[in-house]
Amino acid sequence: MSESFVKTFKRDYVRINTLPDAQTALGLINGWIEDYNEIHPHSGLKMRSPREFIRAQNQ
Repeated sequence: MSESFVKTFKRDYVRINTLPDAQTALGLINGWIEDYNEIHPHSGLKMRSPREFIRAQNQ
């Protein structure tokens, strides 16, 4: 599961952004994680974000 997260994170966030230094990357990580959990569709969750999936389970 963690390997899948790292692969997706690199593919969909790290590689598409210009990162001249580590400080720039560190400044963007919180936003990327928020997007990953709130907006980014996941095939294993029927193309919902983790938070959408959790909200649907709680209803």
